[in-house]
Amino acid sequence: MNMFPRTKNRKAISAVLTTLIILVASVVLGTGVVLYGTSLFQTGAQSSGVTAQGAHVWLNSTSATTVDKATWTWGAAEIRNSGDKILSVDQINVRGTQVPYANWYFDSNPVRVTAANFQSQLNYTGTSTPNGIMRTYVGAGNPLSSCPTGTNFAINEFGNAVNPTMCFAQASGPISLKPGGTAVVYFQVPSGILSTVDAGSQSSVAIYAGNVGAPQSVTVESK
Repeated sequence: MNMFPRTKNRKAISAVLTTLIILVASVVLGTGVVLYGTSLFQTGAQSSGVTAQGAHVWLNSTSATTVDKATWTWGAAEIRNSGDKILSVDQINVRGTQVPYANWYFDSNPVRVTAANFQSQLNYTGTSTPNGIMRTYVGAGNPLSSCPTGTNFAINEFGNAVNPTMCFAQASGPISLKPGGTAVVYFQVPSGILSTVDAGSQSSVAIYAGNVGAPQSVTVESK
């Protein structure tokens, strides 16, 4: 009698094959996590975006008894939704101070905010009574009457009958823009932020839509 009975052979995965399986699984899982994270990052980065260009700040550099020469300060900018979803432009800051919605005047109608108007050098047209609101400047063949009811002032950046006149109405809240949508906004800077001594200096203008946007440096132009 055999004192040590033979044990049955059991089939098992070799150590090399086991190591290889673990290695492949780790690579696959790691790749999946990286791809998923990259996808989330790209989706977040591409879903929202706002760009501002052509920003100006205009300051009447002298004070006098007439409203036209009072120290009214205005700014303007061209805004584009560069993302792939609807966004709302909800902040305009000058030197870190928020400009209230009641001081915004904008046009976002694509019939009027054409590519030419959006790329134009925005004009300062002067101020009028009683609150220093921008003056209407339309040029020949572009009467203010062509603007819808509620327009506060109209500006033809080219002063001709070829390019559409933009019609600026007072904002009551954020400006909503579809993907690729554009708007031109003029805004009256609250008193106390800039003074006559700031003419010719640099000031920051920041336009935000939620958490997207960035400040930019603008020279305060003397008018």
